[in-house]
Amino acid sequence: MKTKAHKTDPRFKIAHREAWIGVGLAIFNFIWWFGFAYGLGARPVEEYTYVFGLPAWFFYSCVVGFVLMSVIVWIVAKFFLTDVSFEAEVEE
Repeated sequence: MKTKAHKTDPRFKIAHREAWIGVGLAIFNFIWWFGFAYGLGARPVEEYTYVFGLPAWFFYSCVVGFVLMSVIVWIVAKFFLTDVSFEAEVEE
């Protein structure tokens, strides 16, 4: 049940938008990881290719995925997330 404060406080709208951004990032991360891990890793071990001594599926899903997600999260935090005060607003 939404309260009156919930309807009028703009922080809730910001929080909901930022929560959906977080959900989108998590879904993108899972799709990236799953696609490379099971896409390239589904072959027999004898057919694996290697990047820097790691199986290609592991390198792209875990190493590149981690670096990519770190950069994306930094960009999102820098340019899309809003600094919001946690202090309750006092109505006059």
